Amino acid sequence: MSTTSIPSARARAKTRLSYNRFRAWLVACAVRPEARLWLVIQLAILHAVLWTFILINLKAAQDVHMDVAEAYGWGQKFLWGYGKHPPLSGWVAGLWFTVFPAADWATYALAMATVSAGMVICWLVALRVVDARRAFLVVVMVALYPIFNFKGFKYNPDLLQLVTLPLLVLAYLNAFEKRSWQSGVLLGLAGALALMTKYWVLTMIGAIGLAALIHPERLKFLLSPAPWVAIVTMVLAMIPHFVWLAEAHFVPLTYAGDTYSLQDKSQVHQLVAGYFLHNFGLLALPVALAGLAMALVPPWLTLLVRAPARIVTRAWRRGANSGVNVSQALNVWIIQIIVAFGPPLGALLFSIYMKTDWGISLFFLVPLALVAIPTLRVQGASLFNIAAIWLVLSVATLVASPWIAAGELAANAGNTATYGARSDLARELTQAWHARFASRWAVVAGSMESIQPMVFYSPDHPAAFTPNEAWASGLTSLDEVKRYGFIGVFDATDERLPKFEKWISETAPNAERVVMTTRRFTHGKAGPSMSWHIYIAPPGK
Repeated sequence: MSTTSIPSARARAKTRLSYNRFRAWLVACAVRPEARLWLVIQLAILHAVLWTFILINLKAAQDVHMDVAEAYGWGQKFLWGYGKHPPLSGWVAGLWFTVFPAADWATYALAMATVSAGMVICWLVALRVVDARRAFLVVVMVALYPIFNFKGFKYNPDLLQLVTLPLLVLAYLNAFEKRSWQSGVLLGLAGALALMTKYWVLTMIGAIGLAALIHPERLKFLLSPAPWVAIVTMVLAMIPHFVWLAEAHFVPLTYAGDTYSLQDKSQVHQLVAGYFLHNFGLLALPVALAGLAMALVPPWLTLLVRAPARIVTRAWRRGANSGVNVSQALNVWIIQIIVAFGPPLGALLFSIYMKTDWGISLFFLVPLALVAIPTLRVQGASLFNIAAIWLVLSVATLVASPWIAAGELAANAGNTATYGARSDLARELTQAWHARFASRWAVVAGSMESIQPMVFYSPDHPAAFTPNEAWASGLTSLDEVKRYGFIGVFDATDERLPKFEKWISETAPNAERVVMTTRRFTHGKAGPSMSWHIYIAPPGK
C-alpha cells in the first residue's frame, strides 16, 4: 500500500514566509546605504562569472575575435598610441595579461570584467538621478542589455567605453551638482580617460557640452570654476598623446578617413537604418523585461482576471516624485537624445560608414532615462522580479550554451571568418620557425585579419607588421622586420594577396614560400578548411 505525503498547512506557510523574507531581504539590501553597494558589486561579480562560462561554451569552436588579439598585441608595449586608436585599451589588455595567460577564457573574462565594472558605474550614475530602489532596477536592466552579455564577448576600444563613458557622465553629474574646482579636475580627468579609449567619445563629450548649454540651470554651472577647470585639466592630461599623434603624422585620422568615408548615398542610408534597427532592437529586451518585472507585482494574478489594464497602468501616476532628481534627470535625457540621434544624422550629412558596433557605448543611459520618468512608480517587489528574471535567463543560457554553440556551428559550417582554425596555424608556424632558426619568432607580417591571431596564439607572441596599411601600430618597424626576419601570412582567398606578394618580392625576395591548410574539429564536428600562403624570411645577417 502506497502513501502520499501532503505538506501540512504549517509547512506551506513556512515556505511562503521564507520566500517573502528573502524577497524583503533583497529589496532592503538594494536600498539600505550600508548594504546596497555590496549587493551591486556582488551582482556584477556573479554576472561576470556566469557570462564568462557562457562565452567559453558558446565560443568553443571559435578563435578569439581579431579585435581581442589586436588589443593583446598592443598590450605587449605601453605606447602613447597604436596607429588606429589611442592607447588605453592596449594598456588595460597589457595589465590584464600580466596576470592571466593568453588563453581564450581569459579574453572572455576580460570582456565580462569590463562590462561588469561598467554596470557598477552605471549604478553610481543612477544614484545621482534617482533613489536607490530605481537605481537597482537600472543596473539589472543594464545586465539584461545584450551589449553587457551576448554582444559583449569581444574586448576592444568600443567595449572599454562602457567603463570610461559612464565614468565621464558620473563626473559630469557630480560637477554639475557641486560646481567646485575639485569636481572640475575629476571631470577633466574622466574626459581624458575617455579620449584615451577612442576618439569616438567626442560624441559623448559634445553631448555633455550641449547638455550644459541647454539645461535651465546652465548659468549656475557655467559661471562656476568646474567646466573651465575641466577643460584645462583634460587638455593637460592629453598632451603626451597629442605629442605622439603629431609624431605619428595623425595616422588615426588617416585610418578613419580611409576606412569610414563613403560615396554611395544609398549605402549610407541603409547603414544608418540598420544602425537604428539594430540598437533599438537590442534595447527592446531589457525594457520589455523590466516592464514584465513591474507587471508581476502582486496581486497581478487577480488583476489579470478582473482588470488586465491595471497591471500596466498602476505603475504610472501623476504627482510629485521624491525618487527622481529632475534637474539631473534632465541632463541624462538631453545627453541620451543627442547621442542617439546625433551620430546617425552626422553620418547622413557627411556620408560616413555607420557601423552598428558604434552604438555599443552610446545607449547605456537608456534604462536610467526611462526609469527617471517621474510619473513612473517602482514598487519594491519589482526589484526582486527583475533580479529573478536576470538569474533565470543567465542560468538557462549557461545550461543551453553547448547546444546553442553546436547549432550555430552546424548552421555556419562554411564561415571561415568565424570558424577558421587560425590558432592551429599559429602553433604550426611557431614550430616551423623554431625548427629552421632555433630562435624566437619575432615578427609576423600580413593583413590584420590574418596576423593578429598569430600574435595571440603563438607561444612567441610575435609583433604584428602590416606593410600595406598607413596606420601601423608602431610595435615594430621595417628595420626590425629585416633584422629579425619574419613569417608572412595571408589568406589565399584575400583579394589583397597580389599586393602583399609584391611587397614580399621587394623586401625578402629569397623568402621560403609554403602553402598550408588548417581545419578545426570540435566535438567531432568539422569546421571550414582554410588555405594560407606562407612566406618565411630568415633573420638578417
